[in-house]
Amino acid sequence: MRPKPVSYASDTINREKKMLRIIRSSDAKSLDRVFRARKMRLEAAEPAVRRILDDVRRQGDRALVRYTRRFDGVDLDEAGFTVSAQQIREAYHHVPRDFVRALGLAARNIRAMAARQLPRPWHASNGAGTRVAQAVRPLARVACYVPGGRFPLPSTVLMSVIPAQVAGVPDIVITSPRPAPAVLVAADFLKVREVFRLGGAQAIAAFAYGTQSVPRADKIVGPGNRFVAAAKKLVAGECGIDFVAGPTELVVVGSQGQPALIAADLVAQAEHDPDAVAILMTPSSRLALQVQASVGTILGELAGEDAVSVANARKSLARQGAIIVTRDLIEAVDLVNRFAPEHLTLLDGAVGLLERVKSAGSIFLGDYSAVAAGDYASGTNHILPTGGAARLRGGLSAADFVKTISVQRLNRGGLARLRRAIVTLATVEGLKAHAYSIETRLNAKSDK
Repeated sequence: MRPKPVSYASDTINREKKMLRIIRSSDAKSLDRVFRARKMRLEAAEPAVRRILDDVRRQGDRALVRYTRRFDGVDLDEAGFTVSAQQIREAYHHVPRDFVRALGLAARNIRAMAARQLPRPWHASNGAGTRVAQAVRPLARVACYVPGGRFPLPSTVLMSVIPAQVAGVPDIVITSPRPAPAVLVAADFLKVREVFRLGGAQAIAAFAYGTQSVPRADKIVGPGNRFVAAAKKLVAGECGIDFVAGPTELVVVGSQGQPALIAADLVAQAEHDPDAVAILMTPSSRLALQVQASVGTILGELAGEDAVSVANARKSLARQGAIIVTRDLIEAVDLVNRFAPEHLTLLDGAVGLLERVKSAGSIFLGDYSAVAAGDYASGTNHILPTGGAARLRGGLSAADFVKTISVQRLNRGGLARLRRAIVTLATVEGLKAHAYSIETRLNAKSDK
């Protein structure tokens, strides 16, 4: 009897079907490894990023030229720091015919959402003679970071620029390594006239500190890889940032659903970046096994179409991906609050637990609320906190581009009404000059 030939394709499929590991929530060690992996990757990037930041701070344009040539293969001395108007016009020849129409639909929804998020000025009385108010003022200059590389993200142009425009920011620039035609067209569509050819930690340094060719920004917003995220974290004390927005994250929670759809969402997030995080939390061992198998099937089907995309997904799922089998859905949501993911999907059977969710960047309810809808056109913003920052805040909004300033006006009667409380508190705190500033006003003879 002749031995059966070895099927290497079959072996590969079998390995891929088990690529996404299944662990139990009771396995504290494995769970901790999954939760800590993203923090460790960000910390590992910081030493190299610090060197780049220091170089750009000290050497300015010279460091930018050197790093851009090294990392992006672009000679800024020849190409220029910004993209020319002619190059932007030419970019229209390299995008699909219906691209601008798609931008228009997405932009309308994003703009409508941003308008609802904007803080409003108000004024009120705190008693006779005391008026208080809130003034709202836009930032002066904002730099929007748009990732480049193999996956250009014109949608990030919309997500970062439109809320800034709604807020009334007068000076908005875009920076992107080797900006793709789609990014340039999106910038032109929004009437952004300055697009810089800068990426990576060196771009963050340039806009945080300013150089001979790059004016300093009040705030830097936008997502990026772990080096960009680490750079934003490190410059936060000297320049405003939105938050740490590094490699993408998705957690799916549910006890029932279509395994193929769940697996498709996990693979879709994983293909962004080898450092991306894609996790399913479910109390159903049956669903866990079905999704694990479906992930392998999808990777096998995509293998012949896009080798780089599939390679990213495989690395991401093997290193940071997991299916966590929980006791019940309540434990799953409690783990979500601990992890604080960028994206959270609650499948149909878990939607009722929405109020229990305390920490997530953006939440997608039900089987048809695909994360990709929020990535592009539903109107919510896809620039979201990662690395656990969703414990502190949600995604980018128009509110990130304004300052709220408190205003007060008191007449003599209003100050007299507050006199005793102010003087008592100032005296308890030992701040005698504070108390004196009140007493001297009220003891002086009024000319009015």
